[in-house]
Amino acid sequence: MPLNSVRLWIVATPLGNAADLPPRARTVLENADFILAEDTRRAGLLCKRCQVAARKFVSFHDHNETGRLQNILARLREGKTAAIISDAGLPLIADPGYRLVRACRDEGLPVSVVPGPSAPITALVGSGIAPQPFVFFGFLPRDRAEQEARLAPFAALPLTLVFFERKDRLAATLSTALAVLGDREVCAARELTKIHEEYVLGRLRDPLPFAGLLGEITVVIGPPETVRATDAEAIRLLITQERARGGSPRDVARRVQSRVTGWTGKAIYTMMSEGDRGGDGA
Repeated sequence: MPLNSVRLWIVATPLGNAADLPPRARTVLENADFILAEDTRRAGLLCKRCQVAARKFVSFHDHNETGRLQNILARLREGKTAAIISDAGLPLIADPGYRLVRACRDEGLPVSVVPGPSAPITALVGSGIAPQPFVFFGFLPRDRAEQEARLAPFAALPLTLVFFERKDRLAATLSTALAVLGDREVCAARELTKIHEEYVLGRLRDPLPFAGLLGEITVVIGPPETVRATDAEAIRLLITQERARGGSPRDVARRVQSRVTGWTGKAIYTMMSEGDRGGDGA
């Protein structure tokens, strides 16, 4: 799409390494009549670091997006061009802007994307954890009960989970994830593309490797691990693990079944019932 035909550009910016800003992004940012940014001071520093001669910055964040929407649309209708950026990475993934893009689409105002760095995708492909299918949550809620409610529907699904977390809440959030999801592979990625880039790998049952991490963390939690269990003792071990997470016997049986192949939920439920009655489960 020609540069002068687009009214709104969605522009990815570097996660940390200024060399990751593509030439087209530079051209779009320097030609935009104004740049929408959550933090105009940070946006100015970013453009300075990337040697981008921006014309004007306009504050655009969660708290003023609705109030500024019509004014921005009016300027776009007049023929002005805007670029929306985030502090780092691809906008809209975990930042405001969706309503503006939707409004532009509804009015027939051209929108185009300059793709580039994305923290969730970078962490996902760099973790070594199965990359697909996956779900991205943005930031999880702070409240533990709300975190549990957000994660619970994904406990038995074969999905990799990706989300952002702050360093001071990481340990508590991973503890909640363990209680809801059971033990899984986990990766905490920080300082992506920077000098001190780090991928810390481990398991949810052992949070010790994550001590001392700084900055905003991108967390990748692997899918539930399925095995072909032919040994009844292995099934009993899984039952014990899942019972520790709570839930009704049928919930436990369903979660166990999601972790194995070759067993029906009914067979697992029967084994649980026999165990509760003191049988050998054979």
